[in-house]
Amino acid sequence: MALLQIAEPGQAPKPHQRRLAVGIDLGTTNSLVAALRSGISEPLPDANGQVILPSAVRYHAERVEVGQSAKDAAATDPLNTIISVKRLMGRGISDVKHLGGQLPYRFTGGESHMPFIETVQGPKSPVEVSADILKVLRQRAEETLGGELVGAVITVPAYFDDAQRQATKDAAKLAGLTVLRLLNEPTAAAVAYGLDQNAEGVVAIYDLGGGTFDISILRLTGGVFEVMATGGDSALGGDDFDHAIATWIIAEAGLSDDLDPAAQRRLMQTACAAKESLTDADSVEVVHGDWQGLLTRAAFDALIEPMIARSLKACRRAVRDCGIELDEVEAVVMVGGSTRVPRVREAVAELFGRQPLTEIDPDQVVAIGAAIQADTLAGNKRDGGELLLLDVIPLSLGLETMGGLMEKVIPRNTTIPVARAQEFTTYKDGQSAMMIHVLQGERELISDCRSLARFDLRGIPAMVAGAAKIRVTFQVDADGLLSVSARELASGVESSIQVKPSYGLTDGEITRMLKDSFQYASDDMVARALREQQVDAQRLLEAVEGALQADGERLLDAEERMVIDLQMEELRELMKGNDGPAIEQQTKRLSQVTDAFAARRLDSTVKAALSGRNLNEIEE
Repeated sequence: MALLQIAEPGQAPKPHQRRLAVGIDLGTTNSLVAALRSGISEPLPDANGQVILPSAVRYHAERVEVGQSAKDAAATDPLNTIISVKRLMGRGISDVKHLGGQLPYRFTGGESHMPFIETVQGPKSPVEVSADILKVLRQRAEETLGGELVGAVITVPAYFDDAQRQATKDAAKLAGLTVLRLLNEPTAAAVAYGLDQNAEGVVAIYDLGGGTFDISILRLTGGVFEVMATGGDSALGGDDFDHAIATWIIAEAGLSDDLDPAAQRRLMQTACAAKESLTDADSVEVVHGDWQGLLTRAAFDALIEPMIARSLKACRRAVRDCGIELDEVEAVVMVGGSTRVPRVREAVAELFGRQPLTEIDPDQVVAIGAAIQADTLAGNKRDGGELLLLDVIPLSLGLETMGGLMEKVIPRNTTIPVARAQEFTTYKDGQSAMMIHVLQGERELISDCRSLARFDLRGIPAMVAGAAKIRVTFQVDADGLLSVSARELASGVESSIQVKPSYGLTDGEITRMLKDSFQYASDDMVARALREQQVDAQRLLEAVEGALQADGERLLDAEERMVIDLQMEELRELMKGNDGPAIEQQTKRLSQVTDAFAARRLDSTVKAALSGRNLNEIEE
């Protein structure tokens, strides 16, 4: 009898065989790949012993160059050398205008909203550029580990929206990688520090990279990493520090700020070198062309203080979202190369009242944490028990209801993966279809939220208004990707959509949406109440108009009809304004004056139903 070779789901067929999986930090400035080897998570080096791969891609006519050599060519071949591509991931062609002054590329639009960069090899999307970086990291890992990868955990900023996450997964697919999980970068850092130090309690992860800033507040307890709140700025990072120095050089040297791409790249390289020198020195000589000047650390601190203040404001908001005080945060983990700037560390220490943790290299800590999670997801046994990660969604998800209102189905900071369902009904008699409009945001009106997708549910059985029951289910998977389905419960007809918008939020839009939700909370509640009162009034008007058309002449005398018409006209006039309480009061008044008419219609209907039937028939 032949025997089947059986292994536990997710486990290797041979107990001693480890499945090869890696963690990848796909960064704005630099990228890394790490793996768990001999029980230790560590970054994997290239043939020259370098673990950091600059996130730079240079396109030649017949080949692609990635890494340090591509970065070095940025000044001499700026149009074909793409750096900081992460800032473009998941964005639309219109969004790049906000970054136009910082990016010396020639952009063109494709069939989608995605921006394409013109190169000597033709137009390249941000997804393709990212894929070229991931290919190099995959090849490095397979050569170092001596085998084919079963998958990778790729990290993303906690504030990446659905479009940006989907773009990252698409890039991985192009690079030949199976994505085991998209993991928030601050959570990955918590994995590394939590395991190394067995930390428990509330921890803040301050992640300032080359192009993005994230703050996450986590509660660490016995291997469970729960993200309590997230915040940040999707357009704040070390690149902005470089631009601040570059602007200072332009002003000091009396240069024109209308530089050609090559000159712009040389200026940025000079600025970045000055920033890095000031990590250890109190001042640095800056030489750019024929100009030479002295930049002190104090002057540099003053240049970047507004940006640091923006990051601290996001920190305070995230702590407030958790319902705790700053002094309840027991540890602060520093992540990202930009946290090496002394003033950043000082400011964070002042805010939280304690020195931040910097024991693990801030450039490597995210990849190290991702590798630990990748090894677990690949099915390899892990010392110290299972690791549970609980991420959250950054903004509420919901759908449009009558009157242009945002009905939240999954509130922000809900732990993922998650599924939530809510029942809705039809607005009009005989309604056979319903348009489902999926939204993201914190405001009460859909005009103040971001539209994610629309789809139709058709085939609803004809019923009176309010009789149909439509259950709408929102599902957010472990990668933070959303799918929405709608089902009419009586007939079973169903429709669904995988939400894959073609581009993401603009710079700072998530932060602005959160800020607006607090600033306009009272106004939003008033606006929502007004819309609800207008919807109620409209429904009553339509119902009365239908009744009058059917039975008005038969059941009402002239005086009664005139009273109802006057009350209806008064309500229509009030609905043109913004006096919610007056609309509500007039709606009640119209309802009262039509009560007698409604009673007569009911009596008439009953009599018609009983006409010609005897008592025995009714009893039967």
